[in-house]
Parts: sequence; structure tokens; C-alpha cells
Amino acid sequence: MIVYEVNLELDAEIASDYLAWLESHVREIRALPGFLGAEVFDDAENSDAPQRRVCVQYRLGSAAELEAYLRDHAPRMRADGQARFGTRFRATRRVLQRRLAL
Repeated sequence: MIVYEVNLELDAEIASDYLAWLESHVREIRALPGFLGAEVFDDAENSDAPQRRVCVQYRLGSAAELEAYLRDHAPRMRADGQARFGTRFRATRRVLQRRLAL
């Protein structure tokens, strides 16, 4: 299993609108081939910061399925967020591969 993690920093002024959009965005990605599930987390240690921090974790069955998403869908999906919110948010991404399940 692969976890594709997207960490977001949202300017406070757009946070409410961004989070409303994010729900449908995550559902759209979740419906693509290879995705097994997704969860959205608030950063519990960031409640007093001027930016809102959110973490989205998508679960996929394999690295090949993630590669297909990154090649075939990610540019369009990322462009939608940029068109709507411009530079008022920042996103970093990482890929986690399960080593051990206990």
C-alpha cells in the first residue's frame, strides 16, 4: 500500500472557501482508479497560527497506480486549485510506503 500525502497551508482569508472546495476535490480524486480511500486531517498543533494547516492522506494499492495518477490526472487537479486560489495556499507532497503493519 502507498500513502500519498498532501500537506496544505491556507491563508486564513481563504480557509473556509478552500476547505469547502477541498471536500469535493478529495471525492473526485478518491473516485479515480487505484485509490482505496482518503482522509483529511486538521493540524492540531497549529490552532493559533495565521495559516490553517491541513493534511490529506490518500491510500493507493501500488506505486504504479500513484504514477498513473501523477501522470494522467494530477496536472489537471492541481491546476484547478491554482485557478481558484492562486498563491493563497501552499502544498507539499510526500509518498509513504508501508514498511510494517502491527
